[in-house]
Amino acid sequence: MQRAMQISPCCRTGVRYRLDGFRSAAAAAIAMSVLPFVTDSARAQSAQTCWTPQQLSGISGEHGIKKGLLAAYKSIPPGSIAPRSPSFKAIGGAIRSVKLPAGKKLVAFTFDLCEQPYEITGYQGSIVDYLREQGVSTTFFAGGKWLLNHPQRAEQIMGDPLFEFGNHAWEHRNFQLLTADRMHTEIGGAQLAYQHAYEGLRNRKCLDRTGQRPAYENAAPQTSLFRFPFGACNAEAIKMAESFGLHAIQWDVSAADPWHGQSVDGMVKGVMRQVKPGSIVLFHANGRGWKTGEAIPILVKRLRQQGYKFVKVSELLRAGEPVYTRSCYDSKPGDVDRYQSLSRKLEVSYDKFYAAHGKRRPTLSALAGAAGAEAQQLPGPGLEQPNTPPPLTGTAGGALPGHVETPPPHLGSTDDNPFESN
Repeated sequence: MQRAMQISPCCRTGVRYRLDGFRSAAAAAIAMSVLPFVTDSARAQSAQTCWTPQQLSGISGEHGIKKGLLAAYKSIPPGSIAPRSPSFKAIGGAIRSVKLPAGKKLVAFTFDLCEQPYEITGYQGSIVDYLREQGVSTTFFAGGKWLLNHPQRAEQIMGDPLFEFGNHAWEHRNFQLLTADRMHTEIGGAQLAYQHAYEGLRNRKCLDRTGQRPAYENAAPQTSLFRFPFGACNAEAIKMAESFGLHAIQWDVSAADPWHGQSVDGMVKGVMRQVKPGSIVLFHANGRGWKTGEAIPILVKRLRQQGYKFVKVSELLRAGEPVYTRSCYDSKPGDVDRYQSLSRKLEVSYDKFYAAHGKRRPTLSALAGAAGAEAQQLPGPGLEQPNTPPPLTGTAGGALPGHVETPPPHLGSTDDNPFESN
């Protein structure tokens, strides 16, 4: 019996070969299954974060605004504007807030980063540092020229998982006064500036501040949000923005922070009095949010105590139904029309700046289909260089807008929400 169970040397050799083959195949299968994880891990370990904590931190004096310098002039980056998303749905209006399901308390803080042609505005690092430290999701509406004048800060915001960018036009012009060609240049120039910053970050092949993923993956290849300079628009301007695949984002709460007369206490009280679930709140972080850095920590603490969660505008739009109007305004219809006279004066000052430095107005005439097209000359009562326009302060302590048009039926259900991810 014992002899019958013995295996000849030849058979033992065959069994050994078969076992060795099985082990080799199994080992190969295991190796192939873990290879992607090993590769990703090795890639993550070999890559470095894009910025050190020190490089992310704000710098003293960085918030300052410089005017009249040749360095303020920037040409629009070359390139083709990415086509709008096939899933984009035009609504023909400016979004002021979002109607949320009962019990949902979301709010979107937004910060404008804008520049006029003759200036280089600042970067209020203390605000961004605080938002990052406290995990406050935020949307920044940046002018195209601001993005080019602050390339590192632009990439840092773009590469942060908490933040997103919206388009705030090329040089902050009043869209109520612009021709179609100039509107196209203002919107398209800022889109190209965003694409330029995105490609620059993507080409760096470095990780975000968490060290967990490439920084560029935190940003969209193109932005889908737009904010009109001066908060001023008309039907043609809204249509132009939507032709780029951009939804016009207004606000229902203004901090009135560019106003020198605004106080920290006044800002906090004004925002807290008006904010509601689904609100979009307007601030500035380009050196003109004079008391904003002091007010933000107070507002964040109080709103969190009331159960609010901070989200980006894109996240807010996906969470409910957009509330929008056919026109743009600050606190009541028509209130931004007062900026038209001042904007004409500004246009004269812009032309003086270009002429003084031998420059022409940046244009996207080739993309607009009108080679060499320039904006119409806007008549102004004088050639003096005016100061930055004061903000409208009606929403700093006034009532919520009394004229908000009801969204059309196709937006009345979250089942047909154009902002939901496909």
